[in-house]
Amino acid sequence: MDAVVKLFKAQAENEERERKLKAEAKAVSKAAARPDGAPPAPKIHPPLADGTPRPSRQEAEAAVRTLLAYIGEDPAREGLLDTPKRVVKSYDELFSGYGEDGDELLDRTFGEIGTFDDFVLVRDIPFHSHCEHHMVPFVGKAHIAYFPVERVVGLSKIARVVDIFARRLQTQEHLTSQITTTLDEGLRPRGVAVMIEAEHMCMSMRGITKQGVSTLTTQFTGVFRDDPAEQVRFITLVRSKS
Repeated sequence: MDAVVKLFKAQAENEERERKLKAEAKAVSKAAARPDGAPPAPKIHPPLADGTPRPSRQEAEAAVRTLLAYIGEDPAREGLLDTPKRVVKSYDELFSGYGEDGDELLDRTFGEIGTFDDFVLVRDIPFHSHCEHHMVPFVGKAHIAYFPVERVVGLSKIARVVDIFARRLQTQEHLTSQITTTLDEGLRPRGVAVMIEAEHMCMSMRGITKQGVSTLTTQFTGVFRDDPAEQVRFITLVRSKS
């Protein structure tokens, strides 16, 4: 029990240090703001995979107007005048994962784990993503465990890894794989276990329109993959409500 208390205390101290570093970085950024008070220039996104530049914000807004006209709407009517701008702005948030790196997120770990030698489980991590086939949402929860080797990572980092990959166009299978691989390669633990359960709007809002259907995916590495007893223990703890 003392080892577990020390583990969570160390994680809390590490996250507090990170909050202070972020606050300092924000202060530096504010001090470097343009003297005329204008907002900082927008972030320039990297080119697409084939090297071509990304469309501009104006081009993206024009594409939204085209879609509005395609469905039979009038993009010029009062209620829709600002819709293209709002949609593009919302996409900046909904798909912000393309501008983040899960590997860099796991660079900072700490070793104050004492004699702790069991796995760490973070369950019921809520997320929302978008199906890459129809670009409609799927929403669910992720449950993640890993067996640390000497060092651990702040608990919030695990949830942030989920967000980075969820905020992209996805399939649930690929999302599960990306989270597992990133944690396995970034932490080098004895094993990683990931379970994701989600409801897909492309199944409940369109097509066969079956509401309330959930899809479950899992992936295991290391001891979780090689020892069925550890898989059972992981799943039992995920399903336990205590």
